[in-house]
Amino acid sequence: MALKVLLVGANGRMGQAISKAAPESDAVILAACDQGDNPTGCIADCDVVIDFSFHEVTPVVAKLAAEHGKPMVIGATGHTAEERETILEAAKSIPMVWAGNFSIGVNVLFHLVGKAAKLLSAEYEAEIIEMHHHSKIDAPSGTAERLIEQVIDARGLTRDNLQHGREGNIGARPQNEVGVHAVRGGSIVGDHEVLFAGPHERISLSHHAEDRGIFARGAIRAGHWVLGKEPGVYNMEDVLGLRS
Repeated sequence: MALKVLLVGANGRMGQAISKAAPESDAVILAACDQGDNPTGCIADCDVVIDFSFHEVTPVVAKLAAEHGKPMVIGATGHTAEERETILEAAKSIPMVWAGNFSIGVNVLFHLVGKAAKLLSAEYEAEIIEMHHHSKIDAPSGTAERLIEQVIDARGLTRDNLQHGREGNIGARPQNEVGVHAVRGGSIVGDHEVLFAGPHERISLSHHAEDRGIFARGAIRAGHWVLGKEPGVYNMEDVLGLRS
């Protein structure tokens, strides 16, 4: 039986891509909600809530999903600390897949970057570069934030080690610094690269998105996977079985 989806953020780029991908992914959009729409009347009949709206909307939707016992897939990004707290509270009652990027390829990249950061010594200095279209409103991207986590967790660093861009007479690069750079322009769907620059060699791991359909299909796959799971927060590494 097809997965019945309550889609929040239906008019956005990703919402439209999910609606387009649903028929080929064994899913049906039971209800499509966007600004001004109230999902309360249709949430009882859905199997899963997929949210690609705005960061301030997600906590409201998460509370509603928790009240009705409906699992969630969250692709919205840019949440504040307070908003994250509200979402995590809802996750005590329902399972949710919360990811900055639902591409299968990107999630393999997360896995490989974590492995590389752990295997390579501090001499291999990490730089994270992400590029998106000119309409993206948050930076770094949710995907870049996940890449940051992979690097700093593997190396026992903290966010104090991050350097967002560089300007002026900044001096030599400190040991354990992790550079983060956001590029915005044109219609770039999404490019991400992690560069490990070592003595006399460089290792580059990258992913280049060519169509939003890759994210849409991944989100629907996560919707199928999350059904019946225990309450808590999962990501695409869980969905794809990449945990090690």
